[in-house]
Amino acid sequence: MAGGKEIKTKIASVKNTQKITAAMEMVAASKMRRAQDQMLATRPYAQKIATVVSHVASSHPEYKHPFLIERAVKRVGIIAVSTDRGLCGGLNTNLFKKALNKIGDLDEQGIEIEVVTFGTKALSFFKRIGAKVVAEASHIGDSPEMAEIIGPVQAMLTSYSAGDIDAIFLIGNQFVNTMTQQPTVSQLVPVIPSDEVELKHHWDYIYEPGSKEVLDNVLDRYIESLVYQAVVENVACEMAARMIAMKSATDNAGDMIDELQLIYNRERQASITQEISEIVGGAAAV
Repeated sequence: MAGGKEIKTKIASVKNTQKITAAMEMVAASKMRRAQDQMLATRPYAQKIATVVSHVASSHPEYKHPFLIERAVKRVGIIAVSTDRGLCGGLNTNLFKKALNKIGDLDEQGIEIEVVTFGTKALSFFKRIGAKVVAEASHIGDSPEMAEIIGPVQAMLTSYSAGDIDAIFLIGNQFVNTMTQQPTVSQLVPVIPSDEVELKHHWDYIYEPGSKEVLDNVLDRYIESLVYQAVVENVACEMAARMIAMKSATDNAGDMIDELQLIYNRERQASITQEISEIVGGAAAV
């Protein structure tokens, strides 16, 4: 029963894989809870500073920060946030499709790009398509720190301030819920005022010590906070996507084991039937 032995070996192999995927599902579920807590803890700050900057962008300070001034776009910077590891379903694939669509639109307009990446998957992707990667950060871990984000972001902001690029876009995953992670593209610089009704009518700000000092600090912190929020959200997206992917893999392994067990039983039954037939035939011949 050589075929039966091969099937039993395959069943054992699939069971071992099933144990691994089940363990990875539980680990991802555990990490997802912590990642969600961190994401929810950082959202209020990011939302509040976004509101303040929208007010500033709609107001008329005596000092106009470069991040608030639109100019002709000849080259843009892209900050892309992905995962370091795979086994998280279509999370990175969907993100890169979104990135390719944006890059295609820019190519049609004759606009060149340079890229800052967070995560080894994004770094590999943009190198593969031949994009110019000016800075990158990888292996940030499940609990990102702001200090790990600032360096690459400042490299992009320095290029903007020097006039080497004319706009900066952020491409990352937004956590909607455990089952849904949405890839998004948003413009960071120049800052676009919000069109919310409550932001259309407001008093201008009084700056202390002065508008230049305040805006130089606030707008840098604003860009850094948005990128940091994108990195934190991506961790939550990664864990949720990996948990779902590993659950699917575990369930599929169970289905495969059931099918292989049925095939093995049929093979074994056929083998037993053949042996009985040979015994009966031998007895009749005697």
